[in-house]
Amino acid sequence: MKTIHDILKLGDPRLYERCEPVLESELPLVPDWTQQLHEAMEDIRRVYQFGRGIAAPQLGIMKRMIYLNLDRPYIILNPELKDLSEGKFELWDDCMSFPNLLVKVKRHQSLTLEYLDENWEKQSWTVDGAISELIQHEFDHLDGILCTMRAIDEKSFRWKE
Repeated sequence: MKTIHDILKLGDPRLYERCEPVLESELPLVPDWTQQLHEAMEDIRRVYQFGRGIAAPQLGIMKRMIYLNLDRPYIILNPELKDLSEGKFELWDDCMSFPNLLVKVKRHQSLTLEYLDENWEKQSWTVDGAISELIQHEFDHLDGILCTMRAIDEKSFRWKE
């Protein structure tokens, strides 16, 4: 079972690597990866009371995969962000790789996410607000970008009690 202790922490060099696409031949591995991501996220929720999504590289799975658990689970393979809005908003972002730190960032208000689902079928999802922010955060992980690297300025960090 995967727990908080399996999540890579700030400073781990793997968090700064760009992930490889999931290959169609790797589809049989996706259910196991999904289970690992789900277990780790549930443990974060239990201990820290937050967590709507996790990116595969946060568990050292260096693949372009995101797992969201919102109104239902979403398995997102090889995502692409399209139609990023001109308008942005500021927020205090948190991350499972540094759960006690908040980072003030700017994110696009809306976007369209194109991806393959767990059945290798193309999906398109237009989102805004909190879900747009979440997707941008998780997508950044796939490119080795942490929200600490997107901080608005040097004062955009806050410790969470």
